[in-house]
Amino acid sequence: MDSVIVDIKNLKRDFTIGEETVKALNDISFDIKKGEFVTIMGSSGSGKTTLLNILGCLEKPTQGVYLLDGINVSSLSNNELAGIRNKKLGFVFQSYNLLSRTSAIENVELPLLYNNTFSAKERKEKAIAALEAVKLSDRMYHLPSQLSGGQQQRVAIARALINDPVMILADEATGNLDSRTSYEIMMLIQDLNTDHGKTIVFVTHEPDIAAFSKRTIRLKDGKIIQDALNQNINSAKAVLEALPVLTE
Repeated sequence: MDSVIVDIKNLKRDFTIGEETVKALNDISFDIKKGEFVTIMGSSGSGKTTLLNILGCLEKPTQGVYLLDGINVSSLSNNELAGIRNKKLGFVFQSYNLLSRTSAIENVELPLLYNNTFSAKERKEKAIAALEAVKLSDRMYHLPSQLSGGQQQRVAIARALINDPVMILADEATGNLDSRTSYEIMMLIQDLNTDHGKTIVFVTHEPDIAAFSKRTIRLKDGKIIQDALNQNINSAKAVLEALPVLTE
């Protein structure tokens, strides 16, 4: 039986604005199994960012249960949540969130600085392996300013991989990239999912990006309106190969 990485039951998240209560998430339930590649879609205000924050242990639900890799994180303290984030999750953001004066390899090492079980030598070895996994080992000593947007996002993905997380959470990770570079990143994401078995949750508002995933969850007004397997999964590699060749 496939192991369940995410198990959410009757999750609610309310915000109080003045005298009004806004139900950002309104009694949603679903699970995500190990090795799935799930996109979460929805318009602005649908609840997808709130859901991502809860999945990433950045926010707590108002009600309901969230089990992450068998751990009930719904009732953990902020310090305990920070520990779970560091050990269980990898994050990839739209804006890369790299330290500008720090080399690629040092940026990738950052999550391990909070994990005292690794020596400096081990940290470096793991960072090199992560950069090799995203095909960027030849740029490991470059600063972010010396890298293209796509290369910076690869560094961010390598950083997300370094702790061998049970799940990678990507928030509009292709939002700042042109179409070709977006497809290159999606090809990498598909490779991490299919060849390396990584569980991936990808928040996007772009249907063509969602078409690369295996399953799509759609939110509207804090509720799940669709949760379906994608019957025709696009290959980012095939889409890339079909693009016209760029000429100088």
